[in-house]
Amino acid sequence: MANAVKGTPLVEMRDISISFGGIKAVDHVTVDLYPGEVVGLLGHNGAGKSTLIKCLSGAYQADAGQILINGKPVEINNPRDARAQNIETIYQTLALADNLDAASNLFLGRELVSSRGFLDESAMEAETRKILGRLNPNFKKFNVPVSALSGGQRQSVAIARAVYFNAKILIMDEPTAALGPHETQMVSELIEELKAQGLGIFLIEHDIHNVMKLCDRASVMKNGQLVGTVNVNEVTDEDILGMIILGKKPAKAA
Repeated sequence: MANAVKGTPLVEMRDISISFGGIKAVDHVTVDLYPGEVVGLLGHNGAGKSTLIKCLSGAYQADAGQILINGKPVEINNPRDARAQNIETIYQTLALADNLDAASNLFLGRELVSSRGFLDESAMEAETRKILGRLNPNFKKFNVPVSALSGGQRQSVAIARAVYFNAKILIMDEPTAALGPHETQMVSELIEELKAQGLGIFLIEHDIHNVMKLCDRASVMKNGQLVGTVNVNEVTDEDILGMIILGKKPAKAA
């Protein structure tokens, strides 16, 4: 397992707290993430997992606590700051422009131009073929709008965009929600490939089976607090369910 080899974490979120209208959405939570590792974030709706991770993506600012990237404290006040730290977020909605093809989506807002100042569409397509060939060798639909792609193929484009622009830390929000078994398998293979490339992934997930299959560790939250973090290969589905519902770590992992 990737988490057996310890060193400096890619990310440490230390003692993070954030309140909205006097209610603590996240209450002194500490989680970390190592290169080549997937950490699942679980909990009921309102448990605080999305709020916690939005402090890392720059969507929210924590009231207290510290974020360290590669062991160094950083300020993340907005999504631009997060990107500067090589943190990319892939939301369920994927934020793709449906009417554009894969290459246009990959370079949206960061288009390549030729020396004469024109859009360099052939260079963008070549780069897109290269990165998608590495992530998803079966991807063939380069010249159709992404609205014509399947869910798994759309995920491929969103992930390729993040990786092409040097993401080292990936936040994935329920990447297999609403996908069929074949598509879910495709995303699983993408995640394995990203791990092999040394990326660290925070996976916000509701499906415990996906957590058991895709994650190295699981951090469970309840009522804004961290119930605990466990090695997935040392616990059962029932153990994790108990953490989510009862807010208790399994005896053997305590």
